[in-house]
Amino acid sequence: MLSELIISAFILFGAFFVLLGSIALAKLPTFFMRLHGPTKASTLGVGSILLASAIYFSIVEPGLSAHEILILIFLFLTAPIAALLMARAGLHKNQTGDNPEFSGDPAKREYEPSDDEKNR
Repeated sequence: MLSELIISAFILFGAFFVLLGSIALAKLPTFFMRLHGPTKASTLGVGSILLASAIYFSIVEPGLSAHEILILIFLFLTAPIAALLMARAGLHKNQTGDNPEFSGDPAKREYEPSDDEKNR
């Protein structure tokens, strides 16, 4: 009974953060803001759901459920690296002038919404 409550709490916690990361991806205005939401919130959410799965299968079957633990470790190692590489690619694109949304000195630049964002 207690294990079911703990598993349910992890699943609800994870589902909330996955939803939060998805909303951030859909609603935030710029690339870097959209990158930040899913990498932080969704990683925490999926990690929580994987932890709930590992607890469940460790209770149902004898022994520790290593599959979920290995996936969890892989997720926590690769998600920050992938986010870093995407951020660097975005910075490189901004510095080469390929992105008209960002021009000029990044330190002096202030965010101005595009025409599409103003009309929302």
